[in-house]
Amino acid sequence: MLLITALNQELPLVHSSVSDEDHDDLRLCQNGDEQAYARIVQRYEIPIARQMWRFSRDPQRHEELVQEVFVEAYTSLHSFKGTAPFEHWLRRIATRVGYRFWKHKARDTERQEKLHHHKDILMSSLDSASASEAGEYLYQLLQHLDAQDRIVLTLMYFEGWDTKEIAEHLGWSLSLVKVRAFRARKKLKKKLEAAGYGNA
Repeated sequence: MLLITALNQELPLVHSSVSDEDHDDLRLCQNGDEQAYARIVQRYEIPIARQMWRFSRDPQRHEELVQEVFVEAYTSLHSFKGTAPFEHWLRRIATRVGYRFWKHKARDTERQEKLHHHKDILMSSLDSASASEAGEYLYQLLQHLDAQDRIVLTLMYFEGWDTKEIAEHLGWSLSLVKVRAFRARKKLKKKLEAAGYGNA
């Protein structure tokens, strides 16, 4: 699947923070073992795919994003210090890949048209909407926010991260995350009210 080449730089792993499987496979990757990285991909493909589903629900684009995460992770292996589990490091890369995708993505006019087409059904009432319908509608509304607002709300409400975790993963200050979250919630509330969900 991926073209594997030998790494030129030693991986400074801290074994106590990395699982035995990851530790062994990362060492083998350093020596150009193609199967070692294939095992890493197989081990983490499902959780990363779930994470990237938050960024795109188009099957083809979603698959491309997942692949992009593992390609970027491979080319960045030399920077992995082993001070945290490998999956945590991989998820940070996934967050950056998804955020970058949002920043460079043009407005999705097809999605907007679909939203308007189903507006009457989706707007009937929050009480009558199923959890999946409500989640889908919130996902649709998030498309109308800028990338920074979307990433904060997605990580906070879809991934269940607290402000400290978001700050660490995005490289932002804690105060910036709090301000962004406050402003993003305010914008989302206005959109909900404009869509007919009441003025509460």
